[in-house]
Amino acid sequence: MRTLIVSDIHSNIVALDAVIEAAEEEGPLDGLWCLGDFVGYGPAPMECLERLWEREVIGICGNHDAASVGRIDTRDFNPIAAEANRWTGEQLTDAARGYLEDLPLQRVEDQFTLVHGSPRDPIWEYVFGYPQAIEAWERVETSDVLVGHSHFQFSCEAGRGLEQPGPDGLIAPLGIARLLINPGSVGQPRDRDPRAAFAIYDDEARTVHLRRAWYDIAATQRAMAGHGLPEPLISRLSAGR
Repeated sequence: MRTLIVSDIHSNIVALDAVIEAAEEEGPLDGLWCLGDFVGYGPAPMECLERLWEREVIGICGNHDAASVGRIDTRDFNPIAAEANRWTGEQLTDAARGYLEDLPLQRVEDQFTLVHGSPRDPIWEYVFGYPQAIEAWERVETSDVLVGHSHFQFSCEAGRGLEQPGPDGLIAPLGIARLLINPGSVGQPRDRDPRAAFAIYDDEARTVHLRRAWYDIAATQRAMAGHGLPEPLISRLSAGR
């Protein structure tokens, strides 16, 4: 089975569609997991949610999901992010609000613990380095952990540390050592690669493949400008930061 793993889509439907298309080029998808931040920042929150619901997404809650429906206070965000979250909340249907309100903060799928931030702080903590990976492994019963939130794509292997993919991606083998993996951000990468980031879990090959996909960044930027979203959120997409 092949499972698409995404995180930090941030209402970027053009990037999400590009990721799904790229993932399906190598074969059909049997599942889809989202590590939070379905919405926020971008111009198409409902379109993204509907696309994911069509594929029976298994998801967890991110900080922007929570803020958009009042689970946490927008005052905990910088002013630009708070403005985008308020706009996002106004676009959501009752069904979408109910869905985001009910998302769990953590869940287990196969051999993975899925969490947006970290097992210690599922909403807010950023995992950037090896010491935090060790802390995460100590707090879960699964062998491996999937995180999002930082918008940085990497794999961290016990005993070896953190590795970021090259231009052609990275294949992380399962079952050799414990792993902590961040698939990166679909809708707003911040690792200076503007391509949409994602991962494919293949339970037969026993691998997680970290990949990127080009998408029409300008189309998303035009949509954001058309909705009056903050300019810094628009311009940063071109640089991937």
